[in-house]
Amino acid sequence: MRPAPASRALILGARSVIAQSLAHQFAAKGVALVLAARQSEQLTPVAADLRLRYGVDVDLLEFDALDLDSHASLADRVRQEAGPWELVICVVGCLPDQQLARQDGNIAEQVLATNFTAVAVCLGHLANDLEARREGGMICLTSVAGDRGRQSNYIYGAAKGGLNLFLQGLRNRLAPAGVHVLTVKPGFVDTPMTQGLEGLFLVASPEKVARDVLVAWRKGRDVLYTPWFWRWILAIIRLIPESIFKRLSL
Repeated sequence: MRPAPASRALILGARSVIAQSLAHQFAAKGVALVLAARQSEQLTPVAADLRLRYGVDVDLLEFDALDLDSHASLADRVRQEAGPWELVICVVGCLPDQQLARQDGNIAEQVLATNFTAVAVCLGHLANDLEARREGGMICLTSVAGDRGRQSNYIYGAAKGGLNLFLQGLRNRLAPAGVHVLTVKPGFVDTPMTQGLEGLFLVASPEKVARDVLVAWRKGRDVLYTPWFWRWILAIIRLIPESIFKRLSL
């Protein structure tokens, strides 16, 4: 089922490069935006550019994903400060230094909290609001890293894998209410978060990922691998027997 067009989208984690590419894609289709992030005032030039280019309303909202107590009131805050909304686009996350996360429990805790707990709690509250209204939808970016645990990024991958499972259940729960949930699994994307990392290959631009997301959303897709070839790469990786996989340096 294709989701109904949204008049206003709430973008969580809007300071990220991918989030801003998504903002351009949806604004170009006439969707008003609420850009939510920590230190949201830094997004003032971005908001001004979007208004000028596309003639849509763009509001800024202070949002800290790790402030779990604030999530219960987020849906109402958006309505009060910007107006009615129907679509959530979540681009919250952090990419850690795996070696540091393995040695420092505080870093590991922050990685798990940012990439899974904070997102799951926030989307859970927003899902309650959408389900009660029986409208709208959710787009959430996770990662291909969540498809199988690899020694090079298993802490980050565990958080993204948990989020994938959470979104799968949320999609199943919300479908009867007509609320669509799209899980987006990007591969390597050219952003400040990935600059300097070793072993990157087949790196996509944020603009390419954003275009793929918009197309998948309008088609009513449930899961998107972007670029498309990651679906087949991960299909092969998942098929490798554990007895062999544990001897590989991945």
